[in-house]
Amino acid sequence: MSNTSYEKAIFAGGCFWCMVKPFDRYDGVHSVLSGYTGGMTENPTYEEVCSETTGHYEAVQITFDPQIISYESLLDIFWKQIDPTDSGGQFFDRGQSYQSAIFYQNNEQKNKAERSKEELEKSGRFSQPIATKILPAKPFYHAEEYHQDYYKKNPIRYEMYQRGSGRMKFIKNHWED
Repeated sequence: MSNTSYEKAIFAGGCFWCMVKPFDRYDGVHSVLSGYTGGMTENPTYEEVCSETTGHYEAVQITFDPQIISYESLLDIFWKQIDPTDSGGQFFDRGQSYQSAIFYQNNEQKNKAERSKEELEKSGRFSQPIATKILPAKPFYHAEEYHQDYYKKNPIRYEMYQRGSGRMKFIKNHWED
């Protein structure tokens, strides 16, 4: 990455398998990595994170060129992948590690995230309050290789999971307009 203008965004939206593909297809997105963040354990494993003892969230780290795609655009994409009113996880996946959160890198990202959350709350799109947390970024640990680009490596299983989890139906019912 010789381009020093790249920035990073970190979003937790439940299962990280389902959070890569939506961002991966946009110009200006350099990479989307699955991983863990927000907790206390250094270099956690998938099994440790799923045990709900590390404090980590499953998340994606997006490296992007803000000259091509804005942080605000990434926030808009993020909101449309999740149920922002669910405080207990996302869809089929329950527990703290599957809760939704925006991890800001700096005050500018924090302000933009708070503004976008407030706009979503005021839109009236949802009858329940927005539960997605906005938190300061902590170290991001890459998930194991078999989790990276899961939708490309296992397209049939990925589609089955996305359908079976209820995510696809929710997105269609709440975001496609």
